[in-house]
Amino acid sequence: MDDFDIRNEEAGRDRESEGEIIYGRNAVTEALKAGLSINKVLVCPGDSNGRLKAIEALSREHKVIVQYRSAKELDNIILRQTGERNVNHQGVCAFIAAKDYCEPEDIIRAAKEKGEDPFVIILDGIQDPHNLGAVIRTADAVGAHGVIIPKRRSCALTGAVAKTSAGALAHVPVARVANIVRTIEFLKEQGLWVAGTDLTGETEFFRADLKGPLALVIGSEGYGMAELTRKNCDYVLTIPMKGQVTSLNASVAAGVVMYEIFRQRSGSGK
Repeated sequence: MDDFDIRNEEAGRDRESEGEIIYGRNAVTEALKAGLSINKVLVCPGDSNGRLKAIEALSREHKVIVQYRSAKELDNIILRQTGERNVNHQGVCAFIAAKDYCEPEDIIRAAKEKGEDPFVIILDGIQDPHNLGAVIRTADAVGAHGVIIPKRRSCALTGAVAKTSAGALAHVPVARVANIVRTIEFLKEQGLWVAGTDLTGETEFFRADLKGPLALVIGSEGYGMAELTRKNCDYVLTIPMKGQVTSLNASVAAGVVMYEIFRQRSGSGK
């Protein structure tokens, strides 16, 4: 069930930055049929006539996350998003992404068409839209070819992300995948080296050779990379620290390493 998530651990916690909301059976159905990039669909359980079951099936077909919510929860979510009370949501709503997602293959293809070694950023569970937007902004600045995020336990492309990126979201392709580890395996098959980042990494980032085809993995706020993600990295970088604070904000850490990659790829030497 990689592409279909029913009431996961984030149930009941819908961030107001989840994306533009639409509601009603026809509106959600037509959005799915049109192939719009949808962050997730929320449905009420206990559908008696099968209309919501059909929307769930269509969501599965389009690989969109589905979660269950009560009618009251949908009322509250729509109120937070739109300020509208007592709407006839018909037991379903959906969050539309601020930008269409691409596939990892599209990112690699774009790099090759430019005659450049692919440079990809993988975010393993970034949940703060301001962090995601900041990473996308820096990715554009350093010439990264794209960003990859997971479907679950991660911030999606929302209005807050677009705003924080200061326009960079329009220029940086973002892929949303069901399984980070399988995506890492795919990137390795395409000839990329995969460098993780962690406080316990074995190599100081400025001592590593970061030229050539590369995917840089940044872990989530507070937890870092998942253990299975770490195991599938070719090597793990660390950012040495001298002060009393023992960690950096995720987007700051990403920016520090991305600019070292940019320096090396631009031929500035070591």
